[in-house]
Formats: sequence, C-alpha cells, structure tokens
Amino acid sequence: MTNRSSDLDDSRKKGAFYGWYIVAALFFASFLAIGLRHGFGVFVKTWEEDWGVTTAAISLAASIGVLCNGLSQPIGGWLADRYGGRPVLVFSLTVMALSTIAVSTVSSVFGLIILYGVLVSFAAGGVSHPAMAVVIARWFDRNRGAAMSILVAGGSVGGLVVVPFLSYALVEFGWRAAWVIIGLLALGFGVPLLLLIVRNKPSELGMQIDGEQHDESNRELPQSSAQYIGPDFVNKWHQALNSKPIWQLSFGYFVCGITTLAVAVHFVRWAVSEDITEATAALAFGALMFVNALGVLVVGVLSDRFQRKNLLGTVYLIRGLAFISLIVVPGDQAIWAFAVIGGMSWLATVPLTASLTADVYGVRNLGTLFGFANMSHQIGGAAAVLFFGWAFTRFGSYDIPFMVGALTLLAAGIVSLSIREKTHSVRYVQVIPEGTVGDESSLRDDR
Repeated sequence: MTNRSSDLDDSRKKGAFYGWYIVAALFFASFLAIGLRHGFGVFVKTWEEDWGVTTAAISLAASIGVLCNGLSQPIGGWLADRYGGRPVLVFSLTVMALSTIAVSTVSSVFGLIILYGVLVSFAAGGVSHPAMAVVIARWFDRNRGAAMSILVAGGSVGGLVVVPFLSYALVEFGWRAAWVIIGLLALGFGVPLLLLIVRNKPSELGMQIDGEQHDESNRELPQSSAQYIGPDFVNKWHQALNSKPIWQLSFGYFVCGITTLAVAVHFVRWAVSEDITEATAALAFGALMFVNALGVLVVGVLSDRFQRKNLLGTVYLIRGLAFISLIVVPGDQAIWAFAVIGGMSWLATVPLTASLTADVYGVRNLGTLFGFANMSHQIGGAAAVLFFGWAFTRFGSYDIPFMVGALTLLAAGIVSLSIREKTHSVRYVQVIPEGTVGDESSLRDDR
C-alpha cells in the first residue's frame, strides 16, 4: 500500500491525475461491451439462412436483449451508487464475457433469446454508462464532460473496430468462432484491467476530486462546483421524479434508443436490401463510429464550456438529418452520407445526458437516475427493433421506420432545447457552499 501511495505521489508531482488512467480502463471496457452489442447486426442475415427464420424472428431476440439490458441498467446504477462502480463493473463484464462465449453454442432463435437476449444483455447493463458514470462523476468535476466523452468514445471505437472485425471473423472462421473470440478478449483483457486500475472514488487512494490539492494560497484557480450543492440536488433518487428535467432527459434518451439500437440491428440488413455487401455495410458502420469518436470528444470539451442542453438538442436534430438521407438519397450514397452525418451525433448524447443529470441532481444518485434514463433508451430501442423488423418483413423496405425515426428525433431536439438548464443546473444557479445551510448539507455528494 505504501508503494502505491508513493507512486501516486510521484505521478501527481509529474502532473498525471490518476483519474485519467481510470478513464482509459473504462474506455477499453466500453470498447468491448458496446462494440459487441453493435456487432449483433452483422449476423442477422447468416442466422436467417442457417436457421430458416425471418428478419422479424431475429429482431425478437434482439428486442428482448435490448429490453433486458434496459431493465438491468437502473439496477446496475443503483448498485454502483450504493457499493461503488468497480465491483459492479467487474462482476458484470465477467458474466457478459462468459455468456458471449456460450452464444457460440446456440442453434435456434430460442437459444439466442436465452443466452444473448437475457444473459449477455442483462449483464451488459452493469458494464454500461450508468455504472461508469458513477465512477467518472466521483473522480471528475471540472472536466466531467471531457472525461465522459472519452469514455463514450470507447464505444465508438468499439463500433469502428469490433463490427468490421466480427464481419471478417464471420467470413473467415464462421459466426460461432467470432463470438468465442470476442468473449475471450473481454474475459482475458477487460476484466483484469478493471480489477487493476479502477477505484470507486479518489479518497480510496488518498486523493481529491480532479486531483485538487486544496491549496488555499492559490486564489486564481476557479472553484469547482463539487464544493456546492444545487437547488435540485436530491438525497433520495425518487425525489427527482417530481421535477421536469429528468423526464425531458429521459424522453430524449427514449428517442435516442429508437434511432441507435434499431439501426445497430438493422443497418447491415438494410444495406443488403440495397444490394450493398455485408462487408461494405460493416465498413460503413465502422466509419460512422470513427466520425462519432471525433464528434463525441469535441462535444465533451464544448459541454464543459457551454450549455449542455443546447448541444444535446443539436445532436438530436443532426441525427434526424441522417435518417432523412437514408430515405431521399440512393442507397450506395446514403450509406456513406448516414455514416458521416449520423456519426456526428451517434453516442454524443451519452456524456451530455449523464453530465446534465449530475449537474441537476448531484452525483449521489447519478447511477440510479441515469440508469432510469438508460432504461427509457432501451425500451425505445426494443420497440424500434421489433417495429423495424416487422416493417421490413411486411413492406420489404425500411423507409417507413426511417421516417418515424426522423420525426421522433425532431421532437427530441425540441424537448432537449426546452430544458431550463440555467434554472436547474448547479453550473448556473446561485449555488450554496457546503455546510452553510443547516440540513441542506446532508444533500452533499459523498465523494
């Protein structure tokens, strides 16, 4: 323990804040978990042919997976709030990895529902953004948006690398081997990295949030909002349900789920219907994730300087344009137009929504509240995955679902822009220093 403390002291003297190492470990976990879930769509056509089933049947397994994942996220977030993010993340990624390997043994939609739809997807809820956001929020305040954006970029890079890799593995080794390989990567690298690097909060290593030294002689440094409480900070998570922002954020995230998860499952199938090869579709989805990785980082930095709700509303509106391009532009051009326009907005909603939730309600119940927002995301996605599959089976085209997606994104953009951030956020409201207002000090975040 003494050696670890000495190493940390040396790193602080050199200007390295340990929180960034934690961000890197969570980046890799997000890379694996989100990359795998986005890669599901690569196998839809193969399973249809191998098992003699329809797109709608495969969509049912995916939809159940999305729903189970959504239901598990408030649970994972609550456990992270109560016991810390580290044990939740380690246990969940271990179960997810083992279940992923087991998917290679299935031979029917029913087996896919049990192993992927229930086990993999439920475990993924504990290694998703709510639990990770709890860790990030307790290590970062001034750079919370940037830290969250780097973490989320891990999911984008996962889509960039894992989706084309799974497509390659499908062709070269078969779909069963592809699932074994990605499961072993998570078990052999992801789990040990979380165990070795991640800590629940700075105080476990004798550190402070943002690596602050609390040097009273330096009056030029801006004070962190971690020293204050906001007007809507809550002691119990359910108290937040009486205020408007949580519902506005959850509605936007509901639409986010409709428009990301349905595309993750059906993008390759849509491309094949447009006479585009599966390999090209996987490459285009990888390009989307590459653009998104850059977009997420830019949004994260901007979100620490400007109103987050304006950026969030803009992200939804841009994604709406991407959906329109799938309808009005010829398929061989639409696939790349969507990759570029959609990539600007794909996962950029995550750091904005998580940071806004923390700004408005504090970090004490962040995992639970952001988990509920994520549950709405997954419920929207589950419904959309089914609807997209049904519409394609019924009409032979995705045009109607794409139009529905564009209209819901317009609504999400308007609702997000209407959030009164300057009234509710601790970044803008007249804040109250800790310990100066009687019982309200009990609402302070437990760092």
